[in-house]
Amino acid sequence: MIVLIIRLISECEYKFISRTGGPQNGTFSAPRLTNPSNHSFMCVYIFFAGPHQKVEVTFLSFSLRGTPPECKHEYLDLYSKVQNPDTTELINSPFGGRFCGLIPPRSRISLYRTIAFSFYTDKNDTVPEIFTGKYSFINDSDYQVGTAAPSIPCSFTINAKIKRKGLILSPTYPGAYPKPLSCSFLFLGNLGQRVHLEFRDFDLFSGGTHCPFDSVTVYDGFDNTSAVIGTYCGQHRNLVIYSSTENLFVSFEAIQRTANTQNRGFKGIFEFSEGFVKLDFIGKNGGEHIRGTECDQKILSKKESNGFVFSPNYPFPYIPKTVCRYFIYGMQDTQNLEKVRLEFLMFDIPRGEKAEKDECGDRYLKIYLKGQEQTDSYDKYDYELCGENQPTTMLSDGPRLVMIFASGESQGRGFKAKYIFETDYLVPGTATPDGKCTFSYRSTSKKQGDFNSPRFPGNYPSDMNCNYTFIPTPNEQVAIIFDYFKIRADKANASVAQYGDDVCYEDWVEIYNMYRDGTEIKMGRYCGYTSPGPIESVRGAVGIKLLFRSNEKDVFSGFKARYSFEMAKSIFGDCGNNISNSGEGTGIIQNENFPAKYEAPILGIATRSCHWYINVRPSHQILLNVLSFILEGNPSSRGCSAAVIRIWLDLNSLPIELCGEKPVNDSLLFMSAGNQARISFIVADKSVGMEGFRISWTEVSVAPNICNEFKCEKSSYCIPGKLRCNNISNCGENDLSDEQNCIMVETTDWVSISVICLSIGITFCSIVSCFFHHKRNRRRSRRRMLPGGSVHSYSGHQHVCDELGQRFASVDSV
Repeated sequence: MIVLIIRLISECEYKFISRTGGPQNGTFSAPRLTNPSNHSFMCVYIFFAGPHQKVEVTFLSFSLRGTPPECKHEYLDLYSKVQNPDTTELINSPFGGRFCGLIPPRSRISLYRTIAFSFYTDKNDTVPEIFTGKYSFINDSDYQVGTAAPSIPCSFTINAKIKRKGLILSPTYPGAYPKPLSCSFLFLGNLGQRVHLEFRDFDLFSGGTHCPFDSVTVYDGFDNTSAVIGTYCGQHRNLVIYSSTENLFVSFEAIQRTANTQNRGFKGIFEFSEGFVKLDFIGKNGGEHIRGTECDQKILSKKESNGFVFSPNYPFPYIPKTVCRYFIYGMQDTQNLEKVRLEFLMFDIPRGEKAEKDECGDRYLKIYLKGQEQTDSYDKYDYELCGENQPTTMLSDGPRLVMIFASGESQGRGFKAKYIFETDYLVPGTATPDGKCTFSYRSTSKKQGDFNSPRFPGNYPSDMNCNYTFIPTPNEQVAIIFDYFKIRADKANASVAQYGDDVCYEDWVEIYNMYRDGTEIKMGRYCGYTSPGPIESVRGAVGIKLLFRSNEKDVFSGFKARYSFEMAKSIFGDCGNNISNSGEGTGIIQNENFPAKYEAPILGIATRSCHWYINVRPSHQILLNVLSFILEGNPSSRGCSAAVIRIWLDLNSLPIELCGEKPVNDSLLFMSAGNQARISFIVADKSVGMEGFRISWTEVSVAPNICNEFKCEKSSYCIPGKLRCNNISNCGENDLSDEQNCIMVETTDWVSISVICLSIGITFCSIVSCFFHHKRNRRRSRRRMLPGGSVHSYSGHQHVCDELGQRFASVDSV
């Protein structure tokens, strides 16, 4: 570079100097040169302003060989931070960028009083048209924002006692600012004043969200140790900033880098004033002023807290031309989710004089309930309020509620409102006013709907207690069907159904029948992946209560279910009955259509159910043997949400729930606690149908002192003797003694039995007939004595009858 400068000096040099009374602007172009020696050459252009001036250089045309950034054969180097106009000192000036190609450099304004650029080419000759431009010597008074700091080109102190309002410019605006560069602006106001700063044009290099390269940082105070209002880079329009007190400090930094960026900098206005909104109406009620704004505030929940919000200057009338925003944010994290309730206690914002009917004009309070500020959708407000009518209570759709107050040109008393942060469980239903996780569902309000665990489909919070109550009318019952179920159960055994108090003691769901006298009878406790089967409230119950509990540890996604209020069924449901021992001692219970598929409920009905009640003699118990069992679902992996069998071995205890499939060769037996048992089969409307079930029941005496009937060998059960050899094991698990040593005549139907009985009857009649026929022949033989005393014999007939008699006897003797 030094060699080039020496050659440059010997070849061509152009100087443009501001002179008193002379022209303050002009044009320039490339030199017209011939290079017979066939070597490269360089020319330098220097623009030197007078006192209290700056130089502005703008290129009008530009066409240099090369493609940036590879500028080798022809280029132009710019210098805008030149302090000494002497050409020999140009090498010591900070480099401002190298340019070639067809895109001209952006306009430049000198940081001091001088701008220079050098033109280099290795062509034999040049023409003026390859670049042209214009220059101006401009007054630098606009750049003297305040009292300049000594020896620093762009640092100023702006004192309200000297200047209440004015311009603020970056030192080379609107030309591209040089790099590196460091400027500062200190605004010193009088006590009670605030500073208003508005950037109307802002263009800095943007290196990312955090502005790691060029930036403007605004501090809410005296220097750069004060609280930061914001750090800005990139491009902004109408960037407005207010100080909280009488002082404001602005820092502009541009760092040296190799990237050839050309940004304008910034231009704005400032003002000191006592008329800006006083901020005491914010802090006294728990709000926090948003730094940099005139009167915006944020209110953050302190976990179901509450407080008040006011119009500016309350309780005195608000001042004109004021716009304040209120950001009221409830808690929203993995543990908390809140809504904001707003209740107005006083409201008086006069309607605009030129406003149309039912419109507010420029005087209003706008309410945003859906978090529109996140998408900057301030034109999509939910309410626009004005006039003297007090608004109703409002509830946000999520954790955010935003208000914008505009006073327009008038004054008014303003408003006072109470905000309340309520926990939002994201549960459809009627919530209790105390904000607890308690919801009610009444048939008189809605016949069917959905409900879920808190915050579903997100994870439910830990340490939760939620109540759901379902209240039908007196002639109705409640049906509940679960469509999703995933409740934490770390200690549960994944290989078996996960329900019951002994398994579900971390997080769980409990379901109760509620009765008129206030008693509640539990139907079950569930956790893990074991979805409860379809549920119906029983006759006599006034509703169903569901409890959801999570402890303080890890959480899962919870549950989603449906409820339906339907006409009450009989005590036996759609297809059950009452079974009392009538001396038979055994019986079969099975679903309709067995072994064909069981039916789903009819369209529009949530469940189909069958209930069997079994009663045997006192001092006896009931042995249930599940002979066949194929139902939708799997207790360990997804539960029994489509179809379920519930078996009560003790009417005062929780039932056993069954679904899935029983292997053919496996035994599945249950013994009642007393002489009563109950079986319920419930199918949900989402069922597709399966084969169903077949269950035998047997009356047994478990510990008989004397068994006058049949005593089982292994189980020692005493069962009716007529149950022996009935093709059903009535003695219990691994005890087949009642089905051993049996010689049975296999009969397939009543026709076969009738044929056997008819055959026995015919045989008996034939024997009797032969007997009387034989006796009559003997009498005849005595009357018909042949000569010589011989007897006439009917040997053939006598043989047949004797044979029949022997056959009968042999059968009877078995």
